[in-house]
Amino acid sequence: MYLRVEENIVVNTKDIIGIFDMDNTTVSRLGRNFLAESQKNGLIINSTDDLPKSFVVVKEKDETKVFISSVSSKVLAKRGL
Repeated sequence: MYLRVEENIVVNTKDIIGIFDMDNTTVSRLGRNFLAESQKNGLIINSTDDLPKSFVVVKEKDETKVFISSVSSKVLAKRGL
């Protein structure tokens, strides 16, 4: 099955490592460090111009990607079921 992360981005649900809420995750130092390191390593794909509400971590083959989304983590999780 596939999950639409944003209007122009679709990922295979079996490749998803996790769907995370932006507000809750960035409160912790670990969450902020993960996003900062991902940005530094070029893993982040900002798929929206709107306010980011969530991010989806995907591992396709041997490559990890972090998709920033304006869709809430709850909505994405429901779509992926």
